[in-house]
Parts: sequence; structure tokens; C-alpha cells
Amino acid sequence: MAHIRSICLTGATGYVGGRLLPLLVRQGHRVTCLTRRPEAIRCPEGYNVNVVRGDVVAGDQLEEALAGVDTAYYLIHSMGAKRDFEAADRGAARHFAAAAQRVGVRRIIYLGGLAHDDSPLSPHLRSRHEVGRLLRETACQVLEFRASIIIGSGSLSFEMVRSLVERLPVMVTPRWVWVLAQPIAIDDLLAYLVAALDTPDTASRIYEIGGADQVTYGELMRVYARERGLRRPMLPVPVITPHLSSLWLGLVTPLYARVGRKLVESIVHPTIVKDAAALTDFPHIQPMGMQTAVQRALTGEEIEFATTRWSDALSAAGPGRQWGGVTFGSRLVDSRSLDVPVSPEKAFRTIRRIGGTNGWYAWNGLWRLRGALDLLVGGVGMRRGRPPSGVLRPGDALDFWRVERIEPGKLLRLLAEMKTPGRAWLEFEVTPGPAGSRIRQTAVFDPVGLGGRLYWYALYPLHALVFRGMLRGIARVAKQP
Repeated sequence: MAHIRSICLTGATGYVGGRLLPLLVRQGHRVTCLTRRPEAIRCPEGYNVNVVRGDVVAGDQLEEALAGVDTAYYLIHSMGAKRDFEAADRGAARHFAAAAQRVGVRRIIYLGGLAHDDSPLSPHLRSRHEVGRLLRETACQVLEFRASIIIGSGSLSFEMVRSLVERLPVMVTPRWVWVLAQPIAIDDLLAYLVAALDTPDTASRIYEIGGADQVTYGELMRVYARERGLRRPMLPVPVITPHLSSLWLGLVTPLYARVGRKLVESIVHPTIVKDAAALTDFPHIQPMGMQTAVQRALTGEEIEFATTRWSDALSAAGPGRQWGGVTFGSRLVDSRSLDVPVSPEKAFRTIRRIGGTNGWYAWNGLWRLRGALDLLVGGVGMRRGRPPSGVLRPGDALDFWRVERIEPGKLLRLLAEMKTPGRAWLEFEVTPGPAGSRIRQTAVFDPVGLGGRLYWYALYPLHALVFRGMLRGIARVAKQP
């Protein structure tokens, strides 16, 4: 059982920090998050976290956040900055190190990049190592974990692999695709970061951490494609430079070109573990292999997606509606809401009567046409209707949908059973709203390969028409006496 500690967590709105925060608070630690965006902190329900608005790069509010802290996590980098990111990283590390020493922080746990000083380093990895050195110049004990590719839904490297495999039926592969790396699963990385809380108070240490396998990006792409049921031929092209690769990535993946370039520059050299001290000092952590890590990433994404309100994906995309919806992992999400001047209970009564002879509240002819087309290709069509009892329960068939989840008065989630190049869901959620109730309707599609994405975007104008009409129809019927 870990000792209860007072912790300062930086980077809590980022990929690793956002997953570390729930683990720390559920262990009972007292956590203070230092962030420029307090509104973006997502803490597990029922737990209290102290949030301090500050800026490490500018040196703002550091002592306030670090006061009384035993251990601080430094999970900050400036790779996406438009300006000189090395100077930004250097200044941030100096500000943080000086403040930590002034207030008496005992230990700093830092996540850096895996590379070796005896080989050429990219600017990004050179900056990662420099940050570790600057932190170690304090009186604090510094535990630096150097990691290669992180495998997990939302990881920059994993999302790059996902986008390439999902969007390109034939992949043109530069030389860096065949450079050795040692990917680590996000679960194993988090296990190291949590275990570091209870290491002995000795000298500062650098730990190289990785998974059980040394593989190339190309092999990682093949494993991801196999897990998704895709065939992806690879055509090696040795003449593509890192700069051209970054522009190419910017065209076919969600990465900004400047981030893609820094990422490619960091992986043109091998990133493998040479010092196995982490396996000795943390013997209870046995890192998994690449295939297991990819499977866990996809399975974990399923769990996270099932427990997350899909409307969160729309909110995370920023203000304004994006044509075609927004992306959540591999899924495409279209979410829309409407305020209705009735109680949540009455609004949900209208929703739970949907389907069968009651219809779908708008464009019923198009729904029947979709069912007929589904029958022609061997699907279930619309002939199943509603359950005879009239009461929906998980597992019930509803036209060409199946009830996946229902919370009376609150939520209905349907899983599509028609023939599509991917998986589809339709969810209705009712919450109290300013006018009485807010109905949120969310359509989600998990496409398989490029064909699935083409299917979504080709039908999106029609889907948008139908879904908009359906939501308005539900509101209209709900308002009837």
C-alpha cells in the first residue's frame, strides 16, 4: 500500500497526465494540478483536486502550487509551440526546478524521451535530455523515465499509426518506418510513474523503459492493421526526407506539420532500451509485448468510449460544428442537442417509444428504404419492429438496431445491426435544461479502413438531414399534451 503523499501534477490536461491523475487520487494522494486551463481538468467523480492556474513557461504561480508538496510530476513539453520550443522547454525547466528547490520539494518525477547521448539526437530528444539535466541540478531527487513510442488511444505516436493504417489502402513507407523502437503500453508507463512515488530516497536516477519487444514502426503498423482486420501493402521509398515525411503526415493524419516533423526527426534513430535497471528496481512491473499493448489500447478505448458521454468528443473539438463530425479515437461522432420545455421524464417517454410502427419521428420513408437496401445485401432490415411488450430492455431488437444500454428517464443507446463498413451507434440522452429538458442525440461510426470513412462522408449530408429532422420530431411530439 503506497504512503499518502502531497503531490503536484503538471501536464494534467495532456495525454499521460490526464490518465495519471485518476490513479493518484484513487490511491488517496493529495493532488494539486498546475495548469493554464483549469476548466480542462477532469477529475474522477467524488474526488477533490486542488487546481492552481499557472504557467510553467512564464514561471507563474509555481511556488503556490508546489508549497507543502512532497513529490512533483513534470510532464511538460513544448513540441507543438510555434516559437523556439527548445528555449521554451529550457526556460520552463529552470523556473520549475528553482521553485521546487525553494519550497523544499523532495522528489521530481520526470517523463523524457528514450535516446542515447552517444548517437545523434533530434532537437526534440535533445531538449528532453536537457530538461532532465536542468531538473537534476537542484537539490531534489529526480527520477527520469525515458520512454520510446507510447501505445495507447490518444498517444501522438499511436494516433499517427492509426491514421496511416486506417486512411491509406497502400502505404508508401520512408526509411524511418523501419527503424527499431521499443514501444511501451500506456498502462506500463503509468505503473512506473506511480511506483516511483515509493522508491528509496537515494541519488537521482535515469530509467530507460520499454515494452517486451523491439520492433519497427512498420511492424507496429502491420499489427494494428491485423487487429482491425485490414490489409495494408507497404511500398518502401528510401528518398523521402523527414521534412517531406512531415508534410505527408500533415496531409493524411491529424498531426500538425510542425509536430509531425519533430516527431519524425525523433524516430529516425533507434530508440531501444540498453540499460535494464528499471526491470531490476521495479520487479513487480513486467511490461507487455507490442501485440498485447495494441490489443489493450483498442480494448481500453472500447471501455473508455462506453463510459464517456459521446458529446464530450464534440466539446473537446472546440467551438463550432465540424463538417462530418469530430473524431474520437477511430470513431466519427456527430452530436446535436435541442432544449424542450417539458420535464426530462416526459421527453424520455417520447424517445423510448421510437421505432416499429411508431416510426422514427422524421423521414420514415428514408428509414424504410434503408431497411429495404439492408435486406437486399443480407441484413436484418426493418422487419423486426419493437418488442411485443413495448418496454425496451438491453439486448432487445429495435428495427435494425439493438438496445445496448438504457437508463430510464436518462439515456437510450442503440447498436446498429444493418450491414455497414464499420460499427454504428445512435444515442439519446436527456438531462435537465434551462427550458425544462435538453435532448442530445449522437450518431457514432467506427469505420473499417478507407472504405468505411468514404461511406460516412458520402452519406453524411443525408444523415445530417435525417438526424436533424428526427431530433426536431422528438421535440415536437414531446411537447404535445
